[in-house]
Amino acid sequence: MKPTKALHDLGQSLWIDDITRDMLDSGTLKKYIDEFSVTGLTSNPTIFDNAISKSASYDDEVQRLFKVGYSGEALFFELALQDLSRAADMFLPTHQRTASVDGYVSLEVSPLLAYDTQATVASAKRLFERAHKPNLFIKIPGTKEGLPAIEEAIYSGVSVNVTLLFSSEHCVKAADAYMKGLERRVAEGLSPDVRSVASIFVSRWDKAVLDKVPAELKDKLGIAVSHQSYRDYRKLLDSDRWQRLESMGARPQRLLFASTSTKDPAAPDTLYVEALAAPNTVNTMPDKTLLAFGDHGKLDGVLSLDGGDCEDILAAFEKAGISVSGLAAQLQKEGAASFVKSWEDLLQSIETKSKALG
Repeated sequence: MKPTKALHDLGQSLWIDDITRDMLDSGTLKKYIDEFSVTGLTSNPTIFDNAISKSASYDDEVQRLFKVGYSGEALFFELALQDLSRAADMFLPTHQRTASVDGYVSLEVSPLLAYDTQATVASAKRLFERAHKPNLFIKIPGTKEGLPAIEEAIYSGVSVNVTLLFSSEHCVKAADAYMKGLERRVAEGLSPDVRSVASIFVSRWDKAVLDKVPAELKDKLGIAVSHQSYRDYRKLLDSDRWQRLESMGARPQRLLFASTSTKDPAAPDTLYVEALAAPNTVNTMPDKTLLAFGDHGKLDGVLSLDGGDCEDILAAFEKAGISVSGLAAQLQKEGAASFVKSWEDLLQSIETKSKALG
């Protein structure tokens, strides 16, 4: 059995962390669905910047939209919604077959709104309504300002992919925002069946400390943090608070492992996929990692409910001078800043291309 199929059969959803018009037009995405058990897709500003700036496949549509008055963000979201609507339709059979658990695509609100609650809510609602797809997640960062936006979006019936989470504490706060939104719906007699995932970024941990820790600790921090987050996620599902919501028809906010490509050239290219196998979770990975795992990945076991040795490993990092909580805050801040940079690059690429083609 192909490793990707084995992981899927274990109960973990494999999503592709990429989208381009070329992937859609060439049949590559369909191949990933048919041959690599891919059941969803995520995108971010960096992915779209690479897709639009490095491909001619958007040129005709950029030219057409520019001529009828689109520019900047408006032009980008038109392109993104076109691509993601096509992808959403391809995943719709999965979405229906899994009773709305799987088969999602994700679109991010402008990263410039990461610290603006009200603008984030307004944008999330607008994009969700424009797409009009049952299997679309709107990505909202789990920043301090993003958390009330997540609550409000869920309350409003907008499905949310909470992004830029870097620790168990971040994930618990995202789950709290999700449940608050659902609880407000229940209080008003509305259905609590509004879906969400919580995306914890993995490989950036190890990249940040690669040259700051002894050899025996290299490439272990991201996995330990993820294991701790999975343990606390499973505890949350057993809580009275969640059980009450579930009894009324709510479905869990699934834990999603993001940024799972290996950044250390000395480490296996399937490191994070193999280490983070767990049922009822998601792993979203770029093409290269998906193909590598499909070719030579191994499924040796699953994450333990008790967190395994994650606390011992985290304590070893603290002893080595790494403040895990401090680094989590730093990584979230840096992640938000990197998406802003990609967003600015994306808009610049669109402007350059629009003027050249106009």
